[in-house]
Amino acid sequence: MKFPQLGPACLVTAAFIGPGTVITASLAGADYGFSLLWALLFSMVVTISLQEMAARLGIVTQKGLAENIREACSSRVLKVAIGSLIMIAIVIGNGAYQSGNILGASLGLSHLFSDGYLYSQISIWPLLISLIAFIILFKGNYQFIERSLMCLVGLMSMAFLVTFILTKPELKLFFSGLLIPRIPAGASLTIIALIGTSVVPYSLFLHSSIVSKKWHKSDDLLLARKDIFVSIPLGGLISIAIVSTAAMAFFGKGIAIINAADLAPSLTPIMGEYSSVFIAIGLVTAGLSSALTAPLAAAFALSEILNLSRDLHSISFKVIWGGIILIGALISSADYEPIRVIFLAQIANGILLPLVTLFLLWIMNTEKLGAYKNGWFGNISAVIIFCVTLVLSARSLFIVFDKM
Repeated sequence: MKFPQLGPACLVTAAFIGPGTVITASLAGADYGFSLLWALLFSMVVTISLQEMAARLGIVTQKGLAENIREACSSRVLKVAIGSLIMIAIVIGNGAYQSGNILGASLGLSHLFSDGYLYSQISIWPLLISLIAFIILFKGNYQFIERSLMCLVGLMSMAFLVTFILTKPELKLFFSGLLIPRIPAGASLTIIALIGTSVVPYSLFLHSSIVSKKWHKSDDLLLARKDIFVSIPLGGLISIAIVSTAAMAFFGKGIAIINAADLAPSLTPIMGEYSSVFIAIGLVTAGLSSALTAPLAAAFALSEILNLSRDLHSISFKVIWGGIILIGALISSADYEPIRVIFLAQIANGILLPLVTLFLLWIMNTEKLGAYKNGWFGNISAVIIFCVTLVLSARSLFIVFDKM
């Protein structure tokens, strides 16, 4: 049996399965059991659709999404306005996400090598995670980065899927929650969060740029699609496994969880003493894999918007991803939780997500794509996705401003 070859889409999976996804999925399972699994199935379909468009754009034009956006803006004023908006959103958003990625991996390392999860115990770990990410990206070899992320995604998949299997979920409730959409009382925000963790704007920039480096002919679209249809569902399965695990351990038992690390103690009766080890490995790999993709995506997007070199060895490219790692390391090493920064990141993401979707839809209908531009089915799907992302973004902005 020959397994499909994974590629750039594996980086997308590494990007959206970070500590934020682990925590969101854990809370969804703990609060609502299996009933919100359909939201993950829906978000998987949305992600596949958007990433396929991004991959098609990258392969056919041999340019990333940000570069296509810059070239599509004929007016200098519009070019500066759109470019500035994307730059601000990328820097603030990815910097904040990077801090969360580093903290998530640090929590896992703290548990593997010490006795607790307290932030005071992990002051050394953010620096170590940042250093590992720096070394891997500094090597500047795409194949090395891709293989590193494939290994991390493999370990992450093993950790969460084995945890899922060992908890022995109730299959009737599992498939009911997966296939029958329903919204329990008070679950609206959780549904938005679950969908939002998979549909990540910076993944579109990352994917379109990476595929243009790996594949150079339109005939390679088949390989790119195979890659997408293996890697993205794998990420969805990981999210589903986390929700299901939390549902079995917490739902209806009156046990509160604050973050994914709290899953371990309650899983001990189900899985034994190794439960905490699987959870810790999952957190480390989820955090580290996303800690690689967030700076990389920022470097591609900003390099293309500013018309700088996309070469992984160029000084400007390294300065950009190095800056994102530094921002994440500084925030994650501080003694306070970066709530205000995360709020700003949500604002940036809320503005960027429907905007990027709209630009992607526009560019996918231009003549530069020739026979590979969107058909009617692709356009209908993209319009539906745009409407959904617009509603999600408006809702997230409302929540942020309500709390500020």
